[in-house]
Amino acid sequence: MVREINFDGLIGPSHNYAGLSLGNIASASNAGATSAPRAAALQGLGKMRTMLALGLPQGILLPHDRPNAEWLRKLGFSGSDDAVLRAAWEREPALLRNAFSASAMWTANAATVSPAPDTSDGRCHFTVANLSTMLHRSIEQDQTFRQLRLAFADERHFAVHPALPGGLGDEGAANSMRLGQSHQAPGLEVFVHGERPVRGSAGQVFPARQHRSASAAVARSHGLASGDHLLAAQSEIAIAAGAFHNDVVAVANENVLFAHEQAFADREAVYRSVSERVPGAVIIEAPADRISLDLAIRTYLFNSQLVTLPAGGMALILPREAREEPAVWTWLEEVREGDNPVSRLEVVDVRESMRNGGGPACLRLRVAVSPEAEAAIDRRFLLDEGLCDRIEAVIEQEWPEHIAPDDLGEPDLWHRCRAARAALLTALGFVEGEL
Repeated sequence: MVREINFDGLIGPSHNYAGLSLGNIASASNAGATSAPRAAALQGLGKMRTMLALGLPQGILLPHDRPNAEWLRKLGFSGSDDAVLRAAWEREPALLRNAFSASAMWTANAATVSPAPDTSDGRCHFTVANLSTMLHRSIEQDQTFRQLRLAFADERHFAVHPALPGGLGDEGAANSMRLGQSHQAPGLEVFVHGERPVRGSAGQVFPARQHRSASAAVARSHGLASGDHLLAAQSEIAIAAGAFHNDVVAVANENVLFAHEQAFADREAVYRSVSERVPGAVIIEAPADRISLDLAIRTYLFNSQLVTLPAGGMALILPREAREEPAVWTWLEEVREGDNPVSRLEVVDVRESMRNGGGPACLRLRVAVSPEAEAAIDRRFLLDEGLCDRIEAVIEQEWPEHIAPDDLGEPDLWHRCRAARAALLTALGFVEGEL
């Protein structure tokens, strides 16, 4: 029996609101605010505990080393770590803000994953995302590769590919979905890309972050047959409204596609392919005249996790913002009462992540595995309540309570962020140099 494990990114101690993500309305609107890293990490861990309480397996991916002095050295700064960070803050503070970003917490962008039932060699394949469109995210790929190679080291079951060349924008699983009769049946993998830069309502130009050629390259690397995947264009209307990734307007699980009416450039073609290739396909669509794109994006309705419950049926793991909007919640209750597999609405509080531009689905990477493959995963990346307790204790003790914009230039904060991450790695049994 193949089952899905969600690997959530633990929100790191350097979580701050620098507004680095062009096209991400939440990130831009909160730029310059004071963040709460400790609360953010506890909220994310609370979501992981919710998944465990639902009887679902749960994994974790760890914060990256921040601030990243080694990256700044590649940009011409020299000396000790403190000297490098101080010089960057004094001469080019925008570069230090990029080196400080905790954006690796959004592990939906860590990689694209194809489970074993879909691939030609019967292994689960990962391709690390290059995230080349955004400078602060392009820094992540090396550390992500090391974590995935460590967690999924057994090459009998897993193949972890490095990132694609930087000229091909690849944003990982945030722009891919998988549909199938079940997790263990061969599925249809849907890769969603942008066609060209799009002008937003205020005149700013948003890049098409996922390139079609990048999606096609990932499909080839994973050994997907032509009939086992679909390349679909994202709606330019959705991108202009702030849907910088497909997972802001659509999510899928097993035979269910949950999407906004304006998610795809050619909606009918996508729905036809899903209906023809996925046995028993169920499409749940939010009509634009009831749920506008603006409302969907403000509440991150479609950035929910759609998961199969152990006892049957599916649950939507929704941000609190969706519960607080009457029009959204009324429609969701109709979905729950309708003729479809969604039987439960579970609300989580990830407000700090939401304010920085990522909802529940941004925080997780989905990996479907057989029992044999699951047993081969490095156990340090798999959670239980005892491990959650240890992580919570480290967060409470080590994570900064608040970070204001000017704090990024303070050596005390640099040292505290690094000490906090080191304490976490020690608590989880990692040795120096592994990550």
